[in-house]
Amino acid sequence: MRSPAPASQAFIPYPDVAVAHAATGPLAGLHFAVKDLYDVAGYPTSAGNPHVLAMSGIKTRHAPVVAALLDAGAAFVGKTVTDELAFSARGNNAHFGAPLNGAAPARITGGSSSGSASAVSTGLADFALGSDTGGSVRGPANHCGLYGIRPTQDRLSLDGCFPLCRTFDTCGFLARDPSVFARVAAVLLGADRTPLPARPRLLLATDLFALVEAPVAAALQPAVEAIEAAYGPAQPVAAAGGRIGELYTAYRVLQGWEAWQGAGELIERHGLRLGADVAQRFAFAKQVSAAEAEAADAVRTAFTAALKALLGDDGVLIAPSMPDIAPLLDTDAEAFEIYRNRATHLLGLSPLCGFPQLSLPFACRDGAPLGISLMGPHGSDLSLVELASRIAAPPLSLDPAIGT
Repeated sequence: MRSPAPASQAFIPYPDVAVAHAATGPLAGLHFAVKDLYDVAGYPTSAGNPHVLAMSGIKTRHAPVVAALLDAGAAFVGKTVTDELAFSARGNNAHFGAPLNGAAPARITGGSSSGSASAVSTGLADFALGSDTGGSVRGPANHCGLYGIRPTQDRLSLDGCFPLCRTFDTCGFLARDPSVFARVAAVLLGADRTPLPARPRLLLATDLFALVEAPVAAALQPAVEAIEAAYGPAQPVAAAGGRIGELYTAYRVLQGWEAWQGAGELIERHGLRLGADVAQRFAFAKQVSAAEAEAADAVRTAFTAALKALLGDDGVLIAPSMPDIAPLLDTDAEAFEIYRNRATHLLGLSPLCGFPQLSLPFACRDGAPLGISLMGPHGSDLSLVELASRIAAPPLSLDPAIGT
């Protein structure tokens, strides 16, 4: 482990413990950080909460995804701050602070993989493990100018990972450089069950682009054109089938139901002291009924079938990653809640259907990064990454000094 810069606030300040890695391998020479949901032998796992940290004890085994990276030659540099219990999108942990957005320092990193995005965007790690339940990799990737992936549901092992919502939890990762992103993908993802053709059928989610304001859509247009230049014109489609509001509600209900079923007893029995935003999220989750969750699951099943038919085995859906660039650090709670709800309309679709989705740092606005996303069929993860790596990214005018 190498000593991280404290100013980034990306890392949990654990004592330095040596973690061995292979001397050679496909990831040799790369350094990686690990979101503090995953077990690393010699370290505790806090899930972003001091009480969970106190109960953790020192772990004796690596989570399988961590072990795979070490076996491939990557060097571990530390465990990163996560939003508390992975149940916030703001990137500000009430106990461990707000990690720095290296691409736009006056703006949030987003969460819950806040420290992982910070470590990569500030150059303290070449790549980082995160988790994505409802956007916790894709949101920070958008905000910090990174490549990020939410893989196909259950594609990567979550053994040794603190859970939030098992139906939607996935292990994702972030990188600054597309070649590093592709190398990590090749190690972790393995062969695809549904490989995409060399020239996929592009679909433009016009209903999702309609959810962003005109300046954002205009900023994303060069990215759309770059993707079309690589693979041909995109066919306009309604990805949500006219049910975007219903899908938003279904996602929130299912996530809330499972989050409370998993963490409710821990919170109430041990009297966990939660940050205000996370406490508010769990208060909503506690109120979700089994009947509401059952109805929401029926919506999820129908949407999954419809999107599977739309994508087939060769379709790639283009959509905005987020509604806009990252909010400013001093955005008030009410304004951020509006932003988060807008974001969930975009971010909740991939969890509902379980299909893989990338966020690519192909756009910017007001000097700050803005991502565009690609979603592929179930099991197409690696070929989706490979397709993305062959797109010539448009030139950007990123300037952290003016990303305010």
